[in-house]
Amino acid sequence: MSLTNILLVRHGRTEWNREDRFRGRADIALDELGIKQAQATAERIASGWSVSMIYCSPLKRAALTAETIGRKTGHEAIPLNGITDVDFGLWQGLSREEAQARDAEVFRQWQSEPERVHFPGGESLEEVRLRAGQTFDDLIMQHEGRTIVLVSHRVVCMLLILHVLEVETSHFWQIGQDVCALNLFQVRDGVCYALMLNDTGHLNNLQ
Repeated sequence: MSLTNILLVRHGRTEWNREDRFRGRADIALDELGIKQAQATAERIASGWSVSMIYCSPLKRAALTAETIGRKTGHEAIPLNGITDVDFGLWQGLSREEAQARDAEVFRQWQSEPERVHFPGGESLEEVRLRAGQTFDDLIMQHEGRTIVLVSHRVVCMLLILHVLEVETSHFWQIGQDVCALNLFQVRDGVCYALMLNDTGHLNNLQ
């Protein structure tokens, strides 16, 4: 039986993660801790899997995390627009409080009805789920029997987990994704299984 493994990784911490700002398409680099997190993640992946390919969001924080993994596994990270972060539109750079003050009803939907959200001047979650899910499915078809790494963003990772589990977007907030979390999916006989979700054990010794 041919097994395909997909390691889905959220990027390391940035300054805007620390400040809890909506990041979206802002091209922010990893902060000092984020670099250490990426290195620890790379060590974990290199020691546990024989990786064939690495793909990443083209945004700097994901690309730098993927490049760090690539140096440990001997592969160049290939950028894919399909797994870039959600376009938060006019919310980009805002704090939660600022977004709520600007668009109270959309913020309410974001908290309680995420499947209905369309960010002002940006994307809807359903649009992100569609493009990311299609990219994920295409990669599985292209890399049957291999192990690939995808490095993306919190929202995209959460939506991809829902996609694999065939769970509606209304359950978005029931998915956890911490910085540099590792998720493992395995395809067996055409069925994709979630074997590990939001694993951050490799970060336990970081300050």
